[in-house]
Amino acid sequence: MSDLSPRSDTAVVIPAKDEGDRIAATVTAALRLPGVSLVLVVDDGSSDETGRVARAAGARVVRHSRNRGKAAAMESGAEAVRLLDEDCHLLFLDADLGETAAAAAPLIGPVRDGVADMTIATFATRVKLGGHGVVVRVARDGIKRLTGFDPAQPLNGQRCLTRAAFDAARPLAAGFGVETGLTIDLVRKGFRVVEVEVEMAHRATGSDWRAQLHRAKQLRDVSRALAAREPTVVKAMETIESFRPQTRP
Repeated sequence: MSDLSPRSDTAVVIPAKDEGDRIAATVTAALRLPGVSLVLVVDDGSSDETGRVARAAGARVVRHSRNRGKAAAMESGAEAVRLLDEDCHLLFLDADLGETAAAAAPLIGPVRDGVADMTIATFATRVKLGGHGVVVRVARDGIKRLTGFDPAQPLNGQRCLTRAAFDAARPLAAGFGVETGLTIDLVRKGFRVVEVEVEMAHRATGSDWRAQLHRAKQLRDVSRALAAREPTVVKAMETIESFRPQTRP
C-alpha cells in the first residue's frame, strides 16, 4: 500500500512578541498541519514568557534580546530553518492565531504542488486586520499601481512561500512594511503569487492609544516600503548615490 500522507517539507515560522497567552495554542495547532516538519518561534524581545511557553508547547525557539521588528524576526526564523533543513518551504503565521492556525493547510498545498511560489491568506471571517482602513487602502493601491496585482488583504501576514521566493525577496522591507514589500518584489520578479481563503482569525485591533500607535507605525512602514519601490524614488536615490564622494584608500 502506498503512503498517501503528505511529505514533511514545510517549516512554520512564528514571529512573536509578548504573546504568552496565545502562543501555546498557536504552536499546538501549527504542529498538526499536514507536512509540517518544524515549528519555529522567534521571540522578538518579549517581556513575558512567550519563549518559554512556546518551547513547552513543542516549538523550537530563537530569541532576540531586544525587539527588532517583524521583518527581522522573519529573517531570523528563515535563517534558523535554513540551518536545520534548507529545502523546506516557509509558512509564516502570526502568534495570536490560537487554534485557528490549524486551518492554514490550504496555504501550503499550492506551494507544495508547484502551482504558486507564494500564497497569501484571506480570512473568510473578516476580523479587522491591523491598520484596517487607511493603511490597507494605501498598501493595496500601492501594490496595484506598482505591479498590477490587486490583493484583497495586502497586510495579511499568513503566507507560505518557497525558499527560492523568500531568498529572492531579501532583504525584506523593514518592520510592518514587510508584507507590502514582499508582495511587490516577488510579483515584479515573476514569481506566482495567489490569495487563498482560509478559516482563520486573530485578535482584533482595538481603538485605544496603543492600537492607534500601532496603526501609525504600520502606515509609516508601509509608506516607506512603497516609496523605496517607486521608480522615481529609486532613480533619485541612485542619482544621489552616484554623486557621493568616493573615499580614498
